[in-house]
Amino acid sequence: MAQSGSQGEIGFVSSSASIQYVEQRSSFFVSPRPCDYTDSLTSAIERAFGHRRGLYDGLMSLEVPDKSYVQLYLLQMHRRGFRVVTIQQSLTTLRRFLGFLHASGGPRVREIRRSDLEAFVEREQDRGQKLSTVRTALGRIYAFLSFLVEEEIIPADILVRKVNLRVPARLPRAMDPEDLRRLLWVLDDIRDRAMVLVLLRTGMRIGEVLTTRLSELNIEERTITIFEGRKNRRGRVVYLSDDALAAVKAWLRKRDPHGQYLFYARSRATMSYTTARMMFAGYLKRVGLAHKGYSLHCLRHTFASELLNAGMRLEYLQELLGHDSIEVTRRYARLTNTTRRQEYFRAMARIERGAIHGSYHLDSELQAIRKEKEQLAAHRHQLYSKPQTVSPVAQDTD
Repeated sequence: MAQSGSQGEIGFVSSSASIQYVEQRSSFFVSPRPCDYTDSLTSAIERAFGHRRGLYDGLMSLEVPDKSYVQLYLLQMHRRGFRVVTIQQSLTTLRRFLGFLHASGGPRVREIRRSDLEAFVEREQDRGQKLSTVRTALGRIYAFLSFLVEEEIIPADILVRKVNLRVPARLPRAMDPEDLRRLLWVLDDIRDRAMVLVLLRTGMRIGEVLTTRLSELNIEERTITIFEGRKNRRGRVVYLSDDALAAVKAWLRKRDPHGQYLFYARSRATMSYTTARMMFAGYLKRVGLAHKGYSLHCLRHTFASELLNAGMRLEYLQELLGHDSIEVTRRYARLTNTTRRQEYFRAMARIERGAIHGSYHLDSELQAIRKEKEQLAAHRHQLYSKPQTVSPVAQDTD
């Protein structure tokens, strides 16, 4: 743990020494060259983010205490390959958090306590932020603090008992089948119909569809290759159904053959999320569904729900959706009760027919575990009833 005295142990030294130490370490995180300790933090930021002027200007214009710690952390994120948008989000959150500490007369980074994090959470909720949004911000702050702990810049006490926010589990939102039929009926624009059907039949995220290049589409194989997932950078291959394939072929006959991206806005090389969202909202309004709160992302949930209802195994659906964990995919299973209902009545019919025979016995493995627990319980009772037989070494070990 960091102690006062040396420059290398930055946790409890003066601010000027802290900044000097940060500058000495910066090239270690962003440069493939051996660390020569002569590179300044400013030049390291220039090398890492100079081509991203918005992020670079945001880093250099930070007006919060201990900004060098933030800069060093974001440099480390850059070296680890985080997306620029993720780094930008962390910068925004940390600027708000450190600005709050400074404005409220709170401590510097090296002296942050759990109560300071709780006060920030309360302030964010008072501002009307959703609990899920506050929890995301808190996660970014803890990632920053964990980095400082790993670098022995601050003590690890702040991570011992974290502030936990329990966000109610919300079911993913899928479109009602009748609403979906009404929507598909009014999709009269060739490009719009192709885009909506690709979203609906592949489960792709809207960000992934908008960045799909024409070269990533394989008509013969009926596939789209996603080399890097929008959310978790996980690549995968998705497939085109008959109706989606027909819609895409119709769009390919009309689109500009020189365009780099599969979908683009009129007179533009690409399409923004705002344009896609407004297009989708326009169709919802035409069929009287604007009040239901459907979004483009609902098409992804609808894709998963329909496949689960059709009997697709969860692990296959996980691959199509690009989820890291099958537990995330399992959330979609709670949406679909058709299969669960069918399985219940099928099993209950067997029970009512008296088709369950034999007697119930414990599984052999469970019996072995139960016997082992009984033996351990008896052994513990023997030890506690005769403490004089336990050696001093054994007592120390316990």
